[in-house]
Amino acid sequence: MAVTATQVKELRERTGAGMMECKKALIEAHGDIDAAIEWMRKQGLAKADKKSGRIAAEGIITIEVSSDNHKAVIIEVNSETDFVAKNDDFCQFAAKTARRVLASNPKTLDELLSMPLEENNQSIDEVRQNLIAKIGENINIRRFSAVESKNGSVGYYAHGNRIGVIVAMEGGNSNLAKDIAMHIAASKPQAISKEDISTEILDKEREIILAQSEGSNKSPEIIEKMVEGRLQKFLNEVTLLGQSFIKDPDIKVGKLLKNAQANVLQFIRLEVGEGVEKKVCDFAEEVRAQAQGG
Repeated sequence: MAVTATQVKELRERTGAGMMECKKALIEAHGDIDAAIEWMRKQGLAKADKKSGRIAAEGIITIEVSSDNHKAVIIEVNSETDFVAKNDDFCQFAAKTARRVLASNPKTLDELLSMPLEENNQSIDEVRQNLIAKIGENINIRRFSAVESKNGSVGYYAHGNRIGVIVAMEGGNSNLAKDIAMHIAASKPQAISKEDISTEILDKEREIILAQSEGSNKSPEIIEKMVEGRLQKFLNEVTLLGQSFIKDPDIKVGKLLKNAQANVLQFIRLEVGEGVEKKVCDFAEEVRAQAQGG
């Protein structure tokens, strides 16, 4: 049957797909736009499956905070390119997913993906798959976390869309909580205090320091004092309370919190793509392979 330009235009507006894809879908569906959308979704899901193996190491970090300021969630949603990470549909999907995490408190990623994105809507995974088909890149929800302070407050800091921090505190105020979150974003502490550093990490660091001390011709007693001193320096560098405050290096974060009668209960710091092994492409080889039909 003949497909009109008006039908193609309406289908494009409703799906965001290309003109030829819309025309083909309308022909398959005999001009029925709803049936065409269903056909495209089925085709789109197939396309999404083909893209699922691609490395998605770009994306955004999104934060949502409860209205009572007692809970905050942070989520990383990945794309293949930074260009797509700026796409409005992609950003809205990430924001709505973060709101679902805040409202529903899922425990696992599978549980989150099975939830409706909005009330009486498709599941988050269905929306993700449709977005893959529409945008043409692999899109993944990589991870999410939450912090809560029932008797205090939460703070957060976002450095663009690529680094995000949420903090749960007792005492202090919202300005202090934000300052601590900003400090964590910049200084990347591994833990709150030295008590939170595992014995495995300490033993490994001690082993490294001892190896560096070999051949120093110093007595075992002196070496032991050197090792303990350098271990203490290491602990100050990797723990929040031991670090110098980013906005005033003359004061330690622990002292700053003590002066404000505040405690950090928990923090989460996420950075886009951290820990993801990115594929390194040889552009010349890629072009050569395409030219040879490889």
